[in-house]
Amino acid sequence: MSSDSPAQTAGRTGDDGRSFTDSTVVWHAMDVAEVAEHLETTFDGLAASEAADRLEVHGPNRLAEARATPGWVTFLAQFKSPLIFILLLAGLMTLVLREYVDTAVIAAVLLLNASIGWYQERNAERSVLALMQLVSPTARVVRDGRESEIDSDDVVPGDLVVLESGVRVPADLRLTSAAALQIDESMLTGESVASKKGTQPVDEDTPLGDRGCMAFTGSTVSAGRARGLVVATGRDTELGRISTRLEAEEVPVTPLQERMSRFGWIIGAIVVGAAVVTFLLGLALGDPPEEILLTAAALAVAAVPEGLPVVLTVALALGVRRMARRNAIVRRLPAVETLGSTTLIGSDKTGTLTENRMTVQNLVTPVDRLSLDDEAIPADPREVERQEVPGPDADPRALTLLAGVLANESELTYTDDGFRGRGDPTEVALLVAAARMGIDPDECRRRYPEVGQIPFEPEHQYAASIRSHGDEHLVFVKGSPERVLSMCHTAVHGEELDHQRVRDEVQRMADQGLRVLALAMTRHPAEDDPATLAEQDPDGLVFLGLQGMLDPPREGVREAIDACRHAGQRVIMITGDHAATAAAIARDLGIVHEDTEVCTGQDLDGLSDDELQVTLERVSVYARTSPTNKLRIVEAARAAGHVVAVTGDGVNDALALRAADIGVAMGRDGTDVAREAADMVLADDNFVSIHAAVEEGRITFDNVRKVTFFLLSTGVGTFAVIPIAMVLGWPLIMVPAQLLWLNLVTKGLQDLALAFEPGEPDVLDHPPRPRSEPIVTPILWWRTLLVGAVMTVGGLIMFDWALNQAQYTIEQARTVVLTTLVVFQAFHLGSSRSERRSVLSVPLTSNRFLLLAQVGALGAHIAALYLPVTQAILRVEPIGADAWWRLVVIASSVLVVVEVDKLLRRRSSAHRDSPSPPVSPPGDAVGATR
Repeated sequence: MSSDSPAQTAGRTGDDGRSFTDSTVVWHAMDVAEVAEHLETTFDGLAASEAADRLEVHGPNRLAEARATPGWVTFLAQFKSPLIFILLLAGLMTLVLREYVDTAVIAAVLLLNASIGWYQERNAERSVLALMQLVSPTARVVRDGRESEIDSDDVVPGDLVVLESGVRVPADLRLTSAAALQIDESMLTGESVASKKGTQPVDEDTPLGDRGCMAFTGSTVSAGRARGLVVATGRDTELGRISTRLEAEEVPVTPLQERMSRFGWIIGAIVVGAAVVTFLLGLALGDPPEEILLTAAALAVAAVPEGLPVVLTVALALGVRRMARRNAIVRRLPAVETLGSTTLIGSDKTGTLTENRMTVQNLVTPVDRLSLDDEAIPADPREVERQEVPGPDADPRALTLLAGVLANESELTYTDDGFRGRGDPTEVALLVAAARMGIDPDECRRRYPEVGQIPFEPEHQYAASIRSHGDEHLVFVKGSPERVLSMCHTAVHGEELDHQRVRDEVQRMADQGLRVLALAMTRHPAEDDPATLAEQDPDGLVFLGLQGMLDPPREGVREAIDACRHAGQRVIMITGDHAATAAAIARDLGIVHEDTEVCTGQDLDGLSDDELQVTLERVSVYARTSPTNKLRIVEAARAAGHVVAVTGDGVNDALALRAADIGVAMGRDGTDVAREAADMVLADDNFVSIHAAVEEGRITFDNVRKVTFFLLSTGVGTFAVIPIAMVLGWPLIMVPAQLLWLNLVTKGLQDLALAFEPGEPDVLDHPPRPRSEPIVTPILWWRTLLVGAVMTVGGLIMFDWALNQAQYTIEQARTVVLTTLVVFQAFHLGSSRSERRSVLSVPLTSNRFLLLAQVGALGAHIAALYLPVTQAILRVEPIGADAWWRLVVIASSVLVVVEVDKLLRRRSSAHRDSPSPPVSPPGDAVGATR
């Protein structure tokens, strides 16, 4: 490097104006010499002064911290609901009228709701902080020709970084040298097996997971050593780009939030309209302005379901608790219901649908075939009787297993609860396969001590171990079938090797989604130097056999996917793994049928957004996907009208997790980034838990709907009596404090009880609810009006009766109406437990809290009639037995009316669902139409 070029041209551009971290440069397609020239560096590293200059221009190698939303902004955001606006207005009106008790109660409701929402949101956004934790704290670099350890923040483009086993990659690197290098990139690619790395450039359009000459920020070196030139730091890295997009990605509004918002505006419009009509009516009747304002405030309090925000939170929190018992931990309350509304579930493969544990499925030799998936072969090696260590002249099956043990650097240890592998998952699978067949890996290695090895290199596509045995050296080889087969001359025991037959077998296994390794061996005299043998490719090998492995599906996942389909939810697979493997697992799990189309990341890159939406309707398996691919799939599905749930565990999944209607992260093996970006975390990383959460989500929504219907229908009855009494020229039928007592105390206990309802028997027999479906359906609106009319008429009848009793004061008359409505609520609560089923078919003991709420509400109300404190606050007085028996009879009518309505609808539904007459053959078009 010239003395003036780096130091004097320090900055984002070099002498020719090119950027050191230009995002358009395809580093993985360039030769290392070209990379060094572009970065204006050498393979001896940068000068310390040059590095300092570049740091000044490029800035620290870290992700910028996101600015936290001020707490007061989050708190004020809780007051956006139209229902809250109305309560604020009602509270202001009571304050002007100096009804301070009413004002205090309304204020308490508002503060409680806002505090709950504030707490939830303040604990929800930590994604970028988690991303920062993935950056390596230190890095080893070459500067001024010497290796030194520096803070990773000080790494700059052009630095030569030294990698070794166990370290975290500090920046995006173009590898310049590599020895047996394997890097765990699962957080970026989603692939469970460590990536083998080298230095050879690859094509420009190569997917991220196949760029073997690159190492990316935040990934971990599993084995080997390497050096690489820094091509990107901080936000210019692959990890940094995800961070930037994650900050900009907005959290979607959940279907429940959309429904509650629409419901709020409907109620708001009704209340405002009623208040205006009441005000004008009062003026027309010549009532005093103070009384009109008090009536309007009472109307607002009666109409607004004040308890709904709190009860909604409680219902969702109960759903959170139930889901947690089934290994689904919800981070954001509205997400509880969203999963029940989901129409499309995009699931990762590794660890979610599968066990995240490579397992040998098939072992094939020139003379036989063995399925290790056979139940007769114990899955736990501890249950197998140990066999003699195979000798070099053993049968092909034993030698194939032996080669898998000896050409292997991993370890297998036994624990009280099973076994644990350490090392490459593929190599661990070979050890487990041998152990399951009675071959002890440790004993094999003692009988065949290693004297040399040829480590795996991506360009070689094989690894070999040189072992001493008696008076000879044995070379055991494992690698890709194509490479190993090219070095083989014969089959075991000198038999002729049929190369085409082996290739056909490899293809058959690959079509099943198996990762196939070929095993071979050769013999050398003991006097041959092992070091010399390790310096040259083995030749004249004896082909032993093939071992095919995969990450097997989790137990129960197939049944869970079938159950999702029965519930109207489609499951698709989105994985970073290879297409053949993805298709095989998808077929095995029933996601697709035999002849299935697989769309790769490269295919997706060539599709427009409209074309992707069309593709989504027919393709259910997506392989070799990048973070951008996964995000586009989610966005296209949402644009097509789907409510989308997506699973993920790596940094590569964070964008899609955030963009989905509900992001589901893995709790056990997932990254912090994925967990923080998600709405829900699976404690056991199991897809079966997603299905369980779907059920709990639907139960939660049903309970929210029951609570809303109960509050709304009883609120209509309370709401309607006020203006009607005014038109009739009667005194104010109830004061605001009594309405708050009715809505928040007696009704508050009862609506909370509905939040504890167990699920309906057919909760999973219905398709997901469309986004457009309101929280209150037309049937429930009709039933709301029906219940409201019954309660209104009943309340007016009792008020008129009380007014005509000479011994009753106006306070007692109001108490009669208040008590009538309390008892109405008690009867109506039972019929609100199911939209379709009769109250007689719903066991009372299935929700014990309901019985306690009934007793508690009635007990609290009766006590309030006699306690001096509540008498003063509520302006109530005790009432006689003559009033009690009348109001109980009248209030029970609501139960009869609702049950008759349910009965008529069940009969109508049964008639519609009855079998239709046979349809005429297609040729009889008229008959078919009839």
